[in-house]
Amino acid sequence: MSSENKFIKDVYINREYSWLMFNKRVLDQATDPTNPLLEKCKFLSIFHSNLDEFFMVRIGSLINDAKVSGDAKENKTDLTASEQVEGVLKLAKDYYKSADTVYVKLKSELNKNGLKIRSGKELSQKQYAKCKQYFTQSVLPLLSPMVLDAKHPMIKFENLDSYMMFELTKSDRLMYGVMAINQKLPRVFKIDGGKKVNIITVEELIRTFGYMAFDGYKIRSQAMLRLTRNADFDANLDDNDIERDFDFSKFLKHKVELRGMQDAVRLQIDEGADDIKAFLLKLLGLKKQHCFTARHGFDFKFLMSLGGYFNPEFVSALKYKPQRPLMPPVAPESSVLEAALNHDIFLAYPYDSMDTLVRLLDECAVDPRVASIKITIYRLDHRSRIVEALKKASEQGKDVTVVIELCARFDEENNLYFSEVLKEAGCTVIFGCGNYKVHSKIISVVLTDGDMLRYITHLGTGNYNEQTSKLYTDLNIITSDEKIGGDAVAFFRNLAICNIESCDYSRLLIAPKSLKSGIIKYIERETQKAASGKPAYIDAKMNSLTDKTIIDKLIAASKAGVKIRLLVRGICCLVPNVKGKTENISVISIVGRMLEHSRIYCFGSGDDRAVFISSADFMTRNTDKRVEIATPVLNGEIADKIYGMLSVMLADNVKGRRLTNQGTYTPIDVIGEEVNSQERFLKGNFKL
Repeated sequence: MSSENKFIKDVYINREYSWLMFNKRVLDQATDPTNPLLEKCKFLSIFHSNLDEFFMVRIGSLINDAKVSGDAKENKTDLTASEQVEGVLKLAKDYYKSADTVYVKLKSELNKNGLKIRSGKELSQKQYAKCKQYFTQSVLPLLSPMVLDAKHPMIKFENLDSYMMFELTKSDRLMYGVMAINQKLPRVFKIDGGKKVNIITVEELIRTFGYMAFDGYKIRSQAMLRLTRNADFDANLDDNDIERDFDFSKFLKHKVELRGMQDAVRLQIDEGADDIKAFLLKLLGLKKQHCFTARHGFDFKFLMSLGGYFNPEFVSALKYKPQRPLMPPVAPESSVLEAALNHDIFLAYPYDSMDTLVRLLDECAVDPRVASIKITIYRLDHRSRIVEALKKASEQGKDVTVVIELCARFDEENNLYFSEVLKEAGCTVIFGCGNYKVHSKIISVVLTDGDMLRYITHLGTGNYNEQTSKLYTDLNIITSDEKIGGDAVAFFRNLAICNIESCDYSRLLIAPKSLKSGIIKYIERETQKAASGKPAYIDAKMNSLTDKTIIDKLIAASKAGVKIRLLVRGICCLVPNVKGKTENISVISIVGRMLEHSRIYCFGSGDDRAVFISSADFMTRNTDKRVEIATPVLNGEIADKIYGMLSVMLADNVKGRRLTNQGTYTPIDVIGEEVNSQERFLKGNFKL
């Protein structure tokens, strides 16, 4: 391993560095020749939006940590928060340069396919005239220019909004002018005429013609800018004077409103205009390393909608082939509820549709046997059919309890809205549990059948969000197992009475009490088998691996001879294949058409194999600080299918990237046939 990389120490990788490497893998998809052109454009857009959130949350959090406990070091590479910020900012600038190169290349490819993204300098005389006319008639009236002086103080720069700033002179007096780019302006203007489609972004229009807003002034220099603010905040009950009538939703709403008022963590600004840059850095109290030069703009979301500018017949060749969900496991004319009472149902999104689960809830809403429905909600579609089914059930007299996590970052307002909708429909709404985020994905349905109670329980790895279920890979099991059903009922009861640390369950592993310890017991089981000379195996899939306790247990297992294969999409703080320490551990990451989101834990082999699906990554925030669930897969056919899927993913040599013992990711050599796991699953092939 490179001794020069301070983000790697022995067998540990710093989480912020690992995240940046993940986002670099996203950027790599923007140049991957196996991706159609418009899909590559989407990956570039995702790369930029990922970095926006990274600065708001992770850099914001590190800056907060540096203020509170500047000498504290993280537990893997012994770096202070300030050292991490310093190193990450340098790396981020390198990645932005790479992204600039990718953007230029994609512009060239788009041009070859008939779409030209113009800058102001690239406009022909006729195009310039058309753009100027559009700017004068449709853009300028929506701008609010201001010259800064004693009666016009500096405006408040909103988080991630773009602004144009000018150095102005009038009667030899130097001053500054500023104006916000109105969010109601269309992101792109299509310039009529020509064989090719020509478009220009609103930012580029304002760069080119913005001077017109300052009639009577001379423009000395100009620059477009965008500010990123710290969006990390705690919403702990400890922050408040708790009273019996205290409403956490009101407290959280206040916190969300304050998010846009926090300190700046990043300034993005056009090239040149050094005087404007110096003025802003001083005004904002930012150091130079927090300033990023923008060569091609800030907001690349418009790349997601470029398909609308192509001929519909031609555009299909520039996108992935449309995916169609597989045949539903329960025929449309049959009852999902009856099927679930008779046998376990397995759903793998997006290959299967969420319609099956929605149908189940719709049936439960009107079935006279159903006495209660309880559900945890973390993120919802803005037009949620899940919510409609819950409202219908409540209106039909069912006992409906919704545990909705108001602190789901950047979904707080959406969840606040739906909490009110559900309360108005008569549902009992609970806002999580103490200072633990409820991140588990579970539905508990209790039915009365004569003198008996019967249970249907849904357990999944992803959110009850119809939109993301078409894009994220998640696994789901609907079961009538009595012990799991009893655990589910006890789980919701314990949430309601804030008893999450002194409760026992028959089958489910539930954080913060039993999930981590349960996983460690299985790791130790395999370690003991290896130590006694028996074959021992651990295969696991997750979004991130950061929990040092679990990492150290995996290292110990590797030393004992356990064969460990990890599929970690994002952050991985473990260095694999280090001789004498992690030589029995391999790590790969898949970044592809769909976002890999499922969590799978497999221990052992053959009849001795234990398979779990879970809402939890192996991160300390999940295992110790959230309410999470891992459920054993009891149905042998489903367990075999899940393990088969995991085996296909571990063999992916098209979208898979292998983590080396140098802490870098490399493409996997294709030996034999190519394996693109997601494309296989789309065709219904879940085995090697």
